[in-house]
Amino acid sequence: MALGMLVDGQWTTEWTERDRTGKFNRMPTQFRDRITADGSSGFKAEAGRYHLYVSLACPWAHRTVIMRSLKGLDAAIGLSIVDPVLSDRGWQFSESPGAIPDAVNHAQYLQDIYLKARSDYTGRVTVPVLWDQATATIVNNESREIIRMFDTEFGAIAQTDLDLFPAALQATIEQTLDAIYTPINNGVYRSGFATSQAAYDEAVTELFAALDYWEGVLGQQRYLCGGQLTEADICLFTTLIRFDAVYHGHFKCNVRRIVDYPNLWNYLKDIYQFPGVQATCNLDHIKRHYYMSQTAVNPTRIVPKGPLLDFAAPHDRDRFSR
Repeated sequence: MALGMLVDGQWTTEWTERDRTGKFNRMPTQFRDRITADGSSGFKAEAGRYHLYVSLACPWAHRTVIMRSLKGLDAAIGLSIVDPVLSDRGWQFSESPGAIPDAVNHAQYLQDIYLKARSDYTGRVTVPVLWDQATATIVNNESREIIRMFDTEFGAIAQTDLDLFPAALQATIEQTLDAIYTPINNGVYRSGFATSQAAYDEAVTELFAALDYWEGVLGQQRYLCGGQLTEADICLFTTLIRFDAVYHGHFKCNVRRIVDYPNLWNYLKDIYQFPGVQATCNLDHIKRHYYMSQTAVNPTRIVPKGPLLDFAAPHDRDRFSR
């Protein structure tokens, strides 16, 4: 099926994110308002006010589900989970295993949420979406900003004092988030959605150069920014956990697997086993989404059985102090 978008409020599949050279260029997100602890932004951090729309298959949305869990915000921020397989009208709500229907707006498709916020919206209909029930609009649909808000603005509501953006590391975290975005987080898409050999070669070369670099870093310290888990680790984790099951084969990112990197593989297992993370991971949703929805890449829609990955196996990261 063709991936769609809205143009002046109308659904279309006649569009592309590739340029003339075959490079994939991701469209920017458009809802960029902020929730603040004191409400100075117009959106105050309050329990029961906000609702999160996600796909468990999507790495960008997965970040927000993990942060919601780690901060103990499950009861304070509602959650709807779309069906993993895209319909001919994009993300849809269903009652399939692992999905959670929209109990707030009772929408059938995620595009209905976008149109409720902006009836003439033009752009991609993507997850995650952070919805404000008080003003009936989308606050934000940029994953990096949503996790930051969950991490820093809900302190009075959060059920844990875990801080993934500590003051002493903030500059390093921002630099690391920037450093992993283009070559790794978006690099797998730049490789998989490339429509020319040159575009693919450039993207996949940058991807594995970056993975090689962080393999070296993680040979010296437990996490990306030092001895403690941060937002940067969450953002790398959601790409790594999909890598061997999807990106290696489906997106032709097959120079090496994550299991071939001793430090990255053990780091991946370490984060997976961090309290609150495992329950957010759904490999069935991940595989069915990519292999069944992206028919331009996998026209048969056959979902592979493997690989066999044991994220719960022992890791060696305890050799570093947390």
